[in-house]
Amino acid sequence: MNIFSPPIPVVDLFAGPGGLGEGFSSLNDGKAFEIQVSAEKDPVARQTLKLRAFYRLLKSHRPEFIQDYYQFCNGDAENPFTENTIDLWEKAEKEALCLEIGSEAGNQELDHAIAKAFENKSESQPWVLIGGPPCQAYSIAGRSRNKGNAEYKPEKDKRHFLYKEYLRIIQKNRPDIFVMENVKGMLSSKINGDFIFHQILRDLASPNVALDMPDDGLRYKIVSLVNDEVFQDGDDPKLLDAKKFIIQAEEYGIPQARHRVILLGIRSDRIRAELPELPKLSKSDRVTVKQIIGNMPVLRSKLSKQQDSYDDWISSVSDQLMDLSLLAPMGPEHIRPLAKRLSTAAECLKAENTGALRLKKKSEEDVGEIDGLEKWYSDPKLKVWLNHETRGHRIDDLARYGFAACFAEEHGRSPKGHTDFCLPRLAPDHKNWESGQFSDRFRVQLADTPSTTITSHISKDGHYFIHYDPTQCRSLTVREAARLQTFPDNYFFHGGRTQQYHQVGNAVPPLLAHKIAEIVFKILKIKDDDQLGLSLWSNDA
Repeated sequence: MNIFSPPIPVVDLFAGPGGLGEGFSSLNDGKAFEIQVSAEKDPVARQTLKLRAFYRLLKSHRPEFIQDYYQFCNGDAENPFTENTIDLWEKAEKEALCLEIGSEAGNQELDHAIAKAFENKSESQPWVLIGGPPCQAYSIAGRSRNKGNAEYKPEKDKRHFLYKEYLRIIQKNRPDIFVMENVKGMLSSKINGDFIFHQILRDLASPNVALDMPDDGLRYKIVSLVNDEVFQDGDDPKLLDAKKFIIQAEEYGIPQARHRVILLGIRSDRIRAELPELPKLSKSDRVTVKQIIGNMPVLRSKLSKQQDSYDDWISSVSDQLMDLSLLAPMGPEHIRPLAKRLSTAAECLKAENTGALRLKKKSEEDVGEIDGLEKWYSDPKLKVWLNHETRGHRIDDLARYGFAACFAEEHGRSPKGHTDFCLPRLAPDHKNWESGQFSDRFRVQLADTPSTTITSHISKDGHYFIHYDPTQCRSLTVREAARLQTFPDNYFFHGGRTQQYHQVGNAVPPLLAHKIAEIVFKILKIKDDDQLGLSLWSNDA
């Protein structure tokens, strides 16, 4: 039972399509936390965010009209609202803001929205700040690209300092707890020879001091969610093990090898005793790609750069795979066993459908074969698969996809570079193909392991996200990527397909966020627990 009434308020910054917010707002069926304000600068991601805010408002405040949402998702209505729910749609408009944090206008709008949301909140009611400042400046890939730019100066890249906008909200509004997420490249990123992560820890621990404001004693303890690492004001960040703040998502029931830095900050003046051993994420069995997407509708890719139809696809792909099957016996020893797999795939191509934004479900289709996860993903009110549509691929790339999927079936790994893609016509037209720099250009998501990290790069091409089934011979759809990110099936992504991919790749897995929310809620519930030896909250809630 929720000891707080109403639910604990949450502000979600740099929200994207709302992965972190989904995890928090879904806890205890929406009774534990409630999003008050979310902010995202991309207008298309914000459309997704607003629609999900509307869905939550319907569930919490007017469940008798929840069908409005499903009629829109199922394609039976042009709008997700009716005259009975348009007021909640307008409320969602005010909750999910489209603004640029860090701009003067954006900060003013955000400050006003937070003040409005909390104008009637009592001091004893805790609240939580969540969000992850953009990561391009910290990511390994982003830094690699910047090295090629002679004019690039890290200290002048404002993206390095967007965390200070997050810090500004902390300083101004004093959340009881904050959760901040970013790429693990943050740990090794430097400015003027100093680790930016060390500065971030110092700043988060003492926001007023960091922002040159009068020091009123505001302090935070920064704790790891997976071990006992703690940082607080006065500690030397050089003495801690920064890697202990990394969460390896696949160890905690997420079907994806996503490794991210996630910091949990607890306001120090709420703690009467020394920080005890707080709840941590619990490890669980690994969940595989096939378990999550294996029972989804079988689809074929589209053909780009040529006429596309089912017959054209069957003919073109079958010819490519059959040719490779004839070449395989003449290849290196580890390639020869692929001959049978390639010929079998060529003969078993049967997927007629390329999917759709709303792909009608067949009555016999089920979702989720894993106890516990089925409830997380599935929704009996949903009569369609949302955002489940394939992209178009060139026929030479489809030959590589089919070959790669067969290789993975045979060897239990994805093929690498020119040493594995060694049959005639498999090498792409790339002058550096044999340099070793592009050995992972084509990667299969293995059926029996968690996927690799779903990133925003999936919006650019499908080469790194090849479906494990050679008879489908394609890259992942938006819905398959969303499932690997643990978005529920009733989560609708707005925009064109490229924009949908981008939103999914940039998100925090909602199920991981849900598990973090459980920990935050447990911490906020602590009163006088003798076992922990802690009376956390100085006021009754």
